[in-house]
Amino acid sequence: MVQSVELLLDAATDAVVRGQWALLAAFGLPSQARHAGSFNAPHVTVAVRGSIDLAGESALSAAADGLPLPIRLGALCCFGRRRFVLVRLVVGDVRLLELHARVAAALGPDPDDPEAIGNLSPGRWTPHVTLAHRLSAEQVATALTVLDGSIECASTAVSCRRWDGDAKQAWPV
Repeated sequence: MVQSVELLLDAATDAVVRGQWALLAAFGLPSQARHAGSFNAPHVTVAVRGSIDLAGESALSAAADGLPLPIRLGALCCFGRRRFVLVRLVVGDVRLLELHARVAAALGPDPDDPEAIGNLSPGRWTPHVTLAHRLSAEQVATALTVLDGSIECASTAVSCRRWDGDAKQAWPV
């Protein structure tokens, strides 16, 4: 299953993103608002691994040093080919990219799948906040119309957490 390291956003940005989730759901579109889990929160995924060992876990605290960190939510974007993921890009700066590189170094390569890092590896990372998964092309068009008023906004990554997809638990780094 998925083990991840995530940046959580300040309360005002969290509310903006949740508002966008709610707007998508109100129009009958896929939305992160439909995930009722207690740990469902707007976040920026910094790293994903099949497993994280104790050495990586203990190294994360120093790697995540430097928070809070100003960031900026940017434009809407889609990932995918047949089914799409709708996201708000995060406009990165040097401090965000350095934090990302420190986390990647702390964790090292994924022993379960060393080729799986892809767009999460340093130099290839696409920081973003997910709004919805599994949209059809038609739903993307509707979502872009619904969220037409979305604008860039200043934000702050206030904390870092670990997500354990096997145990369905999260905790602060």
